[in-house]
Amino acid sequence: MSQTSSSILLIGESGVGKTHYGAQLLRRLMRIPGALRMNGAATNLEAFEAALENLDEGRAAGHTARSVNVDSVWPIVNAAGREGNLVWPEYGGEQIKSVIENRRLPDAWQRRVHEADAWLLLIRLQQTSIGDDIFSKRLVDLKGVPVENREVHPSDQARLVELLQMLIFTYRSMSRSHCLPRLGILLTCWDETAIAPTPLEALAVRLPLVSAFVKSNWRQPLIMGLSALERPLNPTSRDTEYASKGPEHFGYVINANGTKSSDLTLPIYHLLDASARVDR
Repeated sequence: MSQTSSSILLIGESGVGKTHYGAQLLRRLMRIPGALRMNGAATNLEAFEAALENLDEGRAAGHTARSVNVDSVWPIVNAAGREGNLVWPEYGGEQIKSVIENRRLPDAWQRRVHEADAWLLLIRLQQTSIGDDIFSKRLVDLKGVPVENREVHPSDQARLVELLQMLIFTYRSMSRSHCLPRLGILLTCWDETAIAPTPLEALAVRLPLVSAFVKSNWRQPLIMGLSALERPLNPTSRDTEYASKGPEHFGYVINANGTKSSDLTLPIYHLLDASARVDR
C-alpha cells in the first residue's frame, strides 16, 4: 500500500448492524458532504443497495446470508486528498462466530487481515453478556451453585479477546512484523445504551477485559459510538416519518469525547488519517 493510500477492514459478528451502517454510509459518501467522499466506482454494492431500498421505505434491512462472502471495496478520499479503500466483506456475521469457535481464519480472511492498514471492529454492547464470577459476585454468593453436567462456554469478552488475538497472530505471522494495523472499535446501536457518557467509558464498564486487552496492545485505539439508524426499525412495518424524511437524515456517531455528530464517515476518516502511523 502506498503512502497516500490505505486499506481499512471492517469486522463484526451477526446482529451488530454492519449492513445498516454500510447502507447509511454509502448514501453519505455519495450524496452528503462530510469528512470523506467516494473517489470512484465501488464494487459489489448489491447488498447495501437492497438495504437502502428498505430504509427508503422506513423498514429495517434483512440479515446477510451466512454463505455470502464477497468483498465490497469502496475507494474513498478526504479533503486533503488522502486516498484509501474501505474493504467491506459482505458476509453473514455467523462466519465470525465460526472463526472463533473453530479457532481458524479461512484463507480469504487471512488475506484480508494481512493486507489491511487498519481494522474497524463493530461491537453491539447490548448483545454481550457477562457471566457471574468472583469479580462480579462475592464467593459466598457463588458457594453452592451447581456446576455438574453444565456445558461451559467462553464469555463474550473471552470470545472477542480471542478474535483479536487471532487477528494479531495472523497479521504478525504473515508480515513478520511486531507492528500492528491501527485499531478502531465502533460501539453500535448507541441509541439503545445509557451505560456511560463516552464510548471509552462504556467499553470499560461493559467489557473491561476487552478494554484492558485493547489498551495493552494498541497505544491509541480509536473508540467511537454509532447509531446508524437513530431509532429501531421493523423489517415488516413502515416508519412513515423515516420514509418521508429519508434515511440520510437519521443516524449519528459519538466522538471519543462524548459529543454527537451526524457525519457517519468520521470513524473511517479518523482511521484513514492515522493509518500511516502504526502501533507497536
